[in-house]
Amino acid sequence: MRKLFLTFACIIGLSSFALAQKGQTQLNAGVGFDSWKGVPIYVGFDHYVSNDFTLGAEVSHVSLDKYKKHKHDYSIWGIGGNANYHFDRVLSLPSDWNIYAGLNLTYYSWDHNDHHDNDGLNLGAQIGARYFFSKNFGLNLQAGGGSNVSGGKFGITYRF
Repeated sequence: MRKLFLTFACIIGLSSFALAQKGQTQLNAGVGFDSWKGVPIYVGFDHYVSNDFTLGAEVSHVSLDKYKKHKHDYSIWGIGGNANYHFDRVLSLPSDWNIYAGLNLTYYSWDHNDHHDNDGLNLGAQIGARYFFSKNFGLNLQAGGGSNVSGGKFGITYRF
């Protein structure tokens, strides 16, 4: 059932991505930092609904083999949405910089080998910055909580 839910959510997210207007959407991917000893990966997109405000979606995954000294294997999938306010215009930033802050709501599906699954919904906040080294490509650094990449994340952004 979880795999069906994740597949359905990805299809909806990609459909929304396909409908975005050129120049108003950015695709993000990268790795995260967390306290679980795993390396989360994520992929998502943000769509500008106004000059300063984006709505987006993200899918993340982390696999934790032999967590700490115990023999527990974990696999955690997250799917969520986010809303961010972008301070570029207010701060009169050059077009190659992007600074933002916002909230996210993420659903988690946990699977572990002890058959004690722990699914749930988390609310989090984030603050981040992007630097675009070309017209379309940039680097993204974000700190915050509420997702598989709770400590933060680092990745690449492609803007359309």
